Amino acid sequence: MKNICVYCGSRKPLNQKISDQAKDLGQGIASRNWTVVYGGGKIGMMGIVADAALQKGGEVIGVIPTHLKKAEVAHPGLTKLHETQDMHTRKALMESLSDSFVVLPGGFGTLDEFFEILTWRQLGIHSKPIFLVNIDGYFDGLLQFVSQAFEEDFIREKSIALFSVVESVEECLEMLER
Repeated sequence: MKNICVYCGSRKPLNQKISDQAKDLGQGIASRNWTVVYGGGKIGMMGIVADAALQKGGEVIGVIPTHLKKAEVAHPGLTKLHETQDMHTRKALMESLSDSFVVLPGGFGTLDEFFEILTWRQLGIHSKPIFLVNIDGYFDGLLQFVSQAFEEDFIREKSIALFSVVESVEECLEMLER
């Protein structure tokens, strides 16, 4: 069984294609009998992914810190909901429950999760695959930053290879199957 950690926003995007891809990811994970591990909310992109997986009969594990339980409106219909004391514990538990990481568009929290899990891989804390889903060029600016940091020798070439950039959820799911 594969547990796929999904990092994504707690808000809905204006771009409907991003929402549609979030739904496709939830359905795609469930249809392969994999489990979604995510932030535990029922709103925004998080809710879209969770609801899509649950509607397909999939398992969904949420991990939410107590102080965000109301703000992110904890999803009541999950297979399992872990409540943690803080964000650090949340991220560590999500990592330990997961076999790979998929990053969908989101805001500061999503970027924080992406960079932390990427840094943990760089430091050898884990060796699990990380996929950045660049829907409609959402992460183009981030990828430009990575390129500039590489050119300035802040990032080594081998570190850039620690994550994969895909253009769609379908491409991501295909890579996860391998």
